[in-house]
Amino acid sequence: MPAIRALVRLFPKQLVQRDLPRVTSFFVAVAKGQVIGCCALQIYSKRIAEVRTLAVHPDFQDHGAATKLVEQCRQRARERGIKEIFAVTGQIHLFERMGFATFRREKTAMFYEISPRDKL
Repeated sequence: MPAIRALVRLFPKQLVQRDLPRVTSFFVAVAKGQVIGCCALQIYSKRIAEVRTLAVHPDFQDHGAATKLVEQCRQRARERGIKEIFAVTGQIHLFERMGFATFRREKTAMFYEISPRDKL
């Protein structure tokens, strides 16, 4: 987990730094004995899971590591009988190349950013 945390810290504006999935949820890519990539599958129910915390060290990007990590998540989801996986990402093209698509017309993801000025 320390190697995963160190990798995630390289992307403070892109990746959530706290509340990472359990270490058993992660897949890692290793080169020369060093963790150079990670990705987790967080299972929420028998129906749905999230591909999250995808990170590849900048020196190793654009060599297919991210694709292989996401494929490992997809394979685990298949093995567990998960019906649907999703990713909240800024890397839309990567996920589109892997067959992910925006929500079907009947579904819409909506977000609300909590402001300190919000009152209950």
